[in-house]
Amino acid sequence: MSKSREAARKIRHYRVRKRVSGTPARPRLAVFRSNRYIYAQVIDDVAGHTLASASSMEKDLRGERLNVETASKIGKLVAERAQSAGVGKVVFDRGGFPFHGRVKALADAARKAGLEF
Repeated sequence: MSKSREAARKIRHYRVRKRVSGTPARPRLAVFRSNRYIYAQVIDDVAGHTLASASSMEKDLRGERLNVETASKIGKLVAERAQSAGVGKVVFDRGGFPFHGRVKALADAARKAGLEF
C-alpha cells in the first residue's frame, strides 16, 4: 500500500523532530511550504513559544506568487524579526521538505541576513 506524499512528508518531519529541538539559547527555525504560501517561525520548544514569524500571507506580500524570490524575502524578514527578539543562532527544521528550491532560498536569505545555523 503506497503512502500519500503528505503522509511521507509527515513521517520525514517526525524523524527530523526526534533530533531537532529548539532551546532558549538556540531556537528552531521551522519552515512550512504549501502550494500557495510559505511560513517560517522561530520557536523555543522548551517554553513552547514562537519568538518570531513571517509568512507570504502578510499584507505586503500577499499579492506575490510563491517563488524563490518570495521565499528569500520571507527568510530575510524572519531573520530580522528574530534578531530584534534577541536570537542570533538557530537550528533549521525543514519540516520534511527537500532542502532545495524555496526552502533553500529561505534558509540562504536568513543566513545572509545574519542568522547563524
